[in-house]
Amino acid sequence: MKILCISDTHYPYAHQDHLHFLKEVKSKYKFSPKDKYIMTGDELDYSALSFHDSDPDLPNSTKELELAKEDIKKLEKVFPKLDLLNSNHGSMVYRKRKFHGFPQQVLKDYADILEVNNKNWKWHDSLIVKDKFGSYYFTHNMNADCLKSAQALNYEGYVQSHYHSRFELKYFSSPEALRWGMTIGCLINKDSLAFAYSRVNIKRPVLGCAVILEGIPQLIPMVLEKGGRWIGKI
Repeated sequence: MKILCISDTHYPYAHQDHLHFLKEVKSKYKFSPKDKYIMTGDELDYSALSFHDSDPDLPNSTKELELAKEDIKKLEKVFPKLDLLNSNHGSMVYRKRKFHGFPQQVLKDYADILEVNNKNWKWHDSLIVKDKFGSYYFTHNMNADCLKSAQALNYEGYVQSHYHSRFELKYFSSPEALRWGMTIGCLINKDSLAFAYSRVNIKRPVLGCAVILEGIPQLIPMVLEKGGRWIGKI
């Protein structure tokens, strides 16, 4: 079984070429419907609902959700079956529910909100996937240093996202085996007003995804031209 990991599309503020990139990854590594596809969180941005300041020139909450659902429909066509992880942005509607004191039953199921197939798209707080090569732990984030989380959990592999500027794979050796931790970047449009806060940072977003093939992790960067478009190859 092969595993394809994607994250942090922050719909509707994803990079315009990200789906073409993901299709190329699926094709190059010959992924099939029998393989595993995981979104490690922040599939939506929900900037209009944020606990932080939101730019008034961004869409309001109604328009933002409408645009995001259009993007989700396109993603569902590429990944008809997908495991998704709860996250700070992706789970914003539930965080807001708790903040304002509304009971759980007042909200629709998240799959119903996004109008996706709830039998094929499933959300988890964290996810453990096992194959004949080992066990892999997936979460949105635990620690900025993926190696520390990998060492604490001690699975064969650990995968997280959340940190847009981190695109890294780190190994350590236990008395039993070689183990690893991986942070898989993002797929955002860094020039969107939704990410204006990061423009003063020295470290900038790194776009890409990851695959796990026969137990071996690999980061796949989405390389952009100077004009900001994907170069069209991996």
